[in-house]
Amino acid sequence: MARIRVGLLPSASFMVGTLPVPKYTDQEKTQFATDRETGVKLYTVTLFFMEEDRAEALKITVPENGLPNGLKPGMPVMPVELFATPWARIFNGSLSDGIAYRAASLELVGPAAEAAKKTAA
Repeated sequence: MARIRVGLLPSASFMVGTLPVPKYTDQEKTQFATDRETGVKLYTVTLFFMEEDRAEALKITVPENGLPNGLKPGMPVMPVELFATPWARIFNGSLSDGIAYRAASLELVGPAAEAAKKTAA
């Protein structure tokens, strides 16, 4: 599959929509999904992406070590190294397709980033 780096306009912004949810490799949710190279657990976070006159909700996969402490819905963040991977599959005779998003990490921005720096110091 082709991995496509996502280019963002300077006006782009993201806001956390949901807390991170662990990804699983099976429907029974017994096996955590992990990064193939590092073995780190993967999480899915819904982010609201806003750019110019549009907004979208995106589910983005992020490794556990790429999630900032204190992440909460409503916080402004910026995905680091955001990639999109188109996918398609046939399940029960029906075609499903979409785009999977993956980021190396999420960075807090604005007041949330300043508060995190003060807490860490």
